[in-house]
Amino acid sequence: MIDKTDILDSVLDGLMTRYRERIPDVHAIINRMAEKSLIKSLDDIQNDHIAFRTMGVENLGITSLEKIFLHYGYQKKDFYDFPAKKLTAYWYAPPKPKYPRIFISELMVDQLTDKSAEIIRSYTNEVIQDPVDMLNLDDADQVDDFLHKSLWRTPSWEDYEALGKESEYAAWVIYNRYYLNHFTISVHNLPEGFNSIAQFNIFLEENGFKLNDSGGKIKVSKDGLLLQSSTVAEMIEAEFSSISGKPVIKKIPGSYVEFAERRPVNTDGNSDSNRREGFEADNANHIFESTYNEQTQRRN
Repeated sequence: MIDKTDILDSVLDGLMTRYRERIPDVHAIINRMAEKSLIKSLDDIQNDHIAFRTMGVENLGITSLEKIFLHYGYQKKDFYDFPAKKLTAYWYAPPKPKYPRIFISELMVDQLTDKSAEIIRSYTNEVIQDPVDMLNLDDADQVDDFLHKSLWRTPSWEDYEALGKESEYAAWVIYNRYYLNHFTISVHNLPEGFNSIAQFNIFLEENGFKLNDSGGKIKVSKDGLLLQSSTVAEMIEAEFSSISGKPVIKKIPGSYVEFAERRPVNTDGNSDSNRREGFEADNANHIFESTYNEQTQRRN
């Protein structure tokens, strides 16, 4: 009998390996934490959650991507709506506490202008059936490859720019596809003096990391029990297609790192099982902007 947790381990390792290679902030933060003796190695970091962005079109979106993680024992939980950004999302509880939660968001393409929707579908229409249905989900290498491969042709710079004027989320996905959008360091289990978002943010800024200040550097849930912050996405060198056939190289937002503090829901102690679960729409709404131009231009 196949052990699905072994497969999940490999899939998550593949995601994190390529994410760390692509986003230097990840290594830099981990190294600073180790230098400060907050951790001994990457394995000491509790990953609160990882996040993916998707396009809400035929054969793709949440209903497609979630099949991978449901197969490994994740449970679909709460629904979130972000009408101003034309996004929806769900979060998924892991099969065992050691695994990260998963947050999958989706762009409601049909709610965009005809021009933007037409640009998106000119790419996504190349996906003529649900690609997850064609995967052997018990083959970790196959799943890992899928999560890092192109789902459609390389976009042009003109299309990327046009989408960004209406939806920076759309522009991010048209180029980055299913690349891991972020992973999240749980700060509440770190050593005293660094185990709150307020304290950890000070540590990050003292070490030169730029934080997303949309909605404030600390995003707080209505009940005060979930506090989040994030770095501003790093700019990556991206290669776009062109009519001439000569690649167009531009710097665009890549991924970022998030931080979460989950406080106890009652006086029964500080165990993880007694901490605030789920997410908060308003927090997430501001965290999305970690890849938006208003934030990324602050890295300069």
